[in-house]
Amino acid sequence: MFLDIRMPDCDGFEVLERLGPSETPAIVFVTAFDEYALRAFEVEAMDYLLKPFDDGRFARALARAKESIRQRRTAAQKSDRLIVRSAGRVTFLRIPEIDWVEAADYYVCLHTAGRSHLLRRTLADMEKDLDPKSFCRIHRSTIVNIERVRELRTDSNGEYEVVLQDATALRLSRGYRHALQTLLGERNASKQ
Repeated sequence: MFLDIRMPDCDGFEVLERLGPSETPAIVFVTAFDEYALRAFEVEAMDYLLKPFDDGRFARALARAKESIRQRRTAAQKSDRLIVRSAGRVTFLRIPEIDWVEAADYYVCLHTAGRSHLLRRTLADMEKDLDPKSFCRIHRSTIVNIERVRELRTDSNGEYEVVLQDATALRLSRGYRHALQTLLGERNASKQ
């Protein structure tokens, strides 16, 4: 938000107070008054543009604000829980409690403690938000929580399966086998 200091009905600082701390966007003050700069940074403004300014200075302020927004979004996405809305209910799932994740078109099905939850995200998007030290893709449509893996075994066709603590057996594609075995080996080494 580009915000002036002096405005007709209230000043820029009053606008921020009305928004409250949880609603405050990335702020860039744009003003002709240099005496408010210190106060602007006390309210965590991204920048303080003193009029008149050139295009280059504006571009730097805009880039700084965009970077701040990107970092906030990344931090919010790295939360340890997911919000799942279904049938008028909101469920909060802790990410470490997810047993495995399955692709379902433009959705993912989160399997946890014998229950399934549908979330409108692609598997690729979901994979980006999961800790790669805790979750591993084992198939083009499946990601598992490494902590839930009980064993690897071969089925009657000689194909590998990943067996989870609850006895769920999931197909392990050849292309993902090495990554899973490496991650499981690193886990075992760090526990010893």
